Amino acid sequence: MAMLNTKKEYAMERDGKDPLAVFRPRFAVPENTIYMDGNSLGLFSHDAAAEVLRVVDEWKQLGIRGWMEGNPPWFHYSEDTGAMAAKIVGASEDEVVLTGATTTNLHALCGSFFAPQGAKRKILADELTFPSDIYALGGLLKSRGLDPETDLVLTRSKDGKTLDEDDIVRLMTPETALVLLPSVLYRSGQLLDIAGLTEEAHKRDIPIGFDCSHSAGVVEHRFDDWDVDFAFWCSYKYMNGGPGATALLYVNRRNFGVAPALPGWFGYNKERQFDMDLSFEPSGNAGAWQISTPTLFSSAGVRGALKVTLEAGISQIRQKSLELTEYMMYLIEEELIKPGYGFGIATPREANRRGGHVALTHVKEAVRVNEALKKRGIIPDFRTPDIIRLAPVPLYCTFEDVWNVVMATKDIMDTGEYLRFSDKRQTVA
Repeated sequence: MAMLNTKKEYAMERDGKDPLAVFRPRFAVPENTIYMDGNSLGLFSHDAAAEVLRVVDEWKQLGIRGWMEGNPPWFHYSEDTGAMAAKIVGASEDEVVLTGATTTNLHALCGSFFAPQGAKRKILADELTFPSDIYALGGLLKSRGLDPETDLVLTRSKDGKTLDEDDIVRLMTPETALVLLPSVLYRSGQLLDIAGLTEEAHKRDIPIGFDCSHSAGVVEHRFDDWDVDFAFWCSYKYMNGGPGATALLYVNRRNFGVAPALPGWFGYNKERQFDMDLSFEPSGNAGAWQISTPTLFSSAGVRGALKVTLEAGISQIRQKSLELTEYMMYLIEEELIKPGYGFGIATPREANRRGGHVALTHVKEAVRVNEALKKRGIIPDFRTPDIIRLAPVPLYCTFEDVWNVVMATKDIMDTGEYLRFSDKRQTVA
């Protein structure tokens, strides 16, 4: 590979050699748009739509018979699709299930693995995680008669953007009963050392789980090899399942005997589910953490889009993601981190410490620059207080897209175009 340079021809040359370029036409990239927000909502894929329409047609043709005569039978759709997804997170087929919503799965899993005893009653998380996770953990503690003010321990950040794994480990004390962390920090894009943190937690006999919403589908995971206890993630970001699509969860097979904290109808032993016994008999796999009847149409988009991810291969996706983010950071450093511009990068430069997006910072004008980019048909997103998130998603973004985004940002600053916009963020940023 040639040395990085700032010429547009270089980007075009890289695109000409990109093995994943064949997947871009399988997504609907909005006309006259450069889409850099796939870390928030992945684009529409024709494969996802085709699967939704196929299931709709099954409903039309089969009615209730679809539960056992669909392809796959709707009764097993969640487990069957989870088995497909297991390939991208390094899990066995029966350890992953497509079910529920992200925070619902957090409640179900953390409630199952949090077993306070005496002084060992604290949950360790971090102050940079997605707020929903903190809300849920606080509710879990209250439901056990505990106080989030004292029993929810948050690892502090030294710079407001990233976390030091050593700081997390130091807080794994004899009082810690559960650790829950993000795989990738949603603002900065920092990728935590999942394997190392899991090892340290297990040395102290602490169960540990991860919210992988900002990594699944773009970062290669090896949950089984790392011995992670549990994980959960949404499917509408890098997995392109569609807005509000059904989420996924993972439970390490050595934990299949743990009692689900939120038992429900679809977590029952599939062979006996219709016995209608009033005693709950959990399924002997990750399916035990299902609660309600699967939402087929919301699940179908995930299954369809997953076929694209599997065809491309998570290793190839990760490789291109690293190359795109490396190139973006290089261009930012060359073109935007200069006197008078005010930009910085919050994302770690090391490949093994970054996820799929780049966090471009501007202390004073991030909101207005973000709005100016949108006006030009470039779709990033703003995260308070000073971050513009840019996600060059490997399946449908190009090196030329990256070049155009950075050069457009430079022009917005050079011309003062950003000054035309309000410095008040929109409700959905």
